[in-house]
Amino acid sequence: MQYPVMYVVGTVLTFVLTVVLAHFLIPVLASKKMGQKILEIGPRWHKNKEGTPTMGGITFIAASVLCGAAMCVFIALREGTAAAAPLIMTLAMALASGLIGIIDDRAKLRKQQNEGLTSSQKFLLQLLLSGLYLLGMRLIGAIDTVLRIPYTSVNIELGIFYYVIALLLLCGIMNSVNLTDGIDGLASSVTSVVALFFGAAAFFAGKTDPALAAVSALMLGSCTGFLVYNFYPARAFMGDTGSLFLGGLTVGAAFLAKNPLIIVVCGLVYICETASVMLQVGYFKLTHGKRHFKMSPIHHHFEQCGWSEVKIVAVFTFVTVLFCVAAWFGL
Repeated sequence: MQYPVMYVVGTVLTFVLTVVLAHFLIPVLASKKMGQKILEIGPRWHKNKEGTPTMGGITFIAASVLCGAAMCVFIALREGTAAAAPLIMTLAMALASGLIGIIDDRAKLRKQQNEGLTSSQKFLLQLLLSGLYLLGMRLIGAIDTVLRIPYTSVNIELGIFYYVIALLLLCGIMNSVNLTDGIDGLASSVTSVVALFFGAAAFFAGKTDPALAAVSALMLGSCTGFLVYNFYPARAFMGDTGSLFLGGLTVGAAFLAKNPLIIVVCGLVYICETASVMLQVGYFKLTHGKRHFKMSPIHHHFEQCGWSEVKIVAVFTFVTVLFCVAAWFGL
């Protein structure tokens, strides 16, 4: 019963610490005028969000580091350092991803616009981080070069090509979670459901996986704790700081589950957000100015169609529940 207790305690403590830290940090961010800048091309009603404190993700990053460290010690004492190593690697990767977000958010605030690092700068940093994560995971024996295909018994030995797919997944999901964080409470709500899915996978999809359980607990506690301040109307935004950190934890959980492609199913909302941007840009270039969607990412398309932010969050979260159920059969 020790690991289920660890999971519950870890989730609750991460939640409580996030809420408490946000209570004190948000006024500080507001006093330092660290407010969100809104794109001119965005929905016009988003202009009233301008000035809302951003970089609130610092709160759940701090909570996750503290609680994650405690769970690392707990796992190491029970099963040895080797059992805690994948958790340490994944938490370090997510933390470094959050650091990229901090650099990006600080650049936005310095420039007083909604553009910080360039796309190429951000991608190169993420590519380097992902490569280091894969190297570390391989050195500790947490991954190999066999790719499991969900819903089948097929396992393909890809050799070096495994790392190409892994790099695309790592960078892609980090950015997809970042794109999902576009309206109040969306990224937190969707990721809470994905966290529950990986929590169930840690306990009920074979032998209990303490590292996966710990990452799931951190995700769930972070998202639900921040939702207290981020649900519509948001009193704070997580910024790239928080969304890139959550993206790192989310894709890391898929690798800990030894089934990285499963994130494409349980995280279908993330994939759709990215796909909508790629389709929009591609269609715009091919047609010399026409648009496939009213606006991208796709949650903004539904906004332009008259959906409220609360309705979009509810529908996208429900869709995530459905695809997490579907993903369960692919584990």
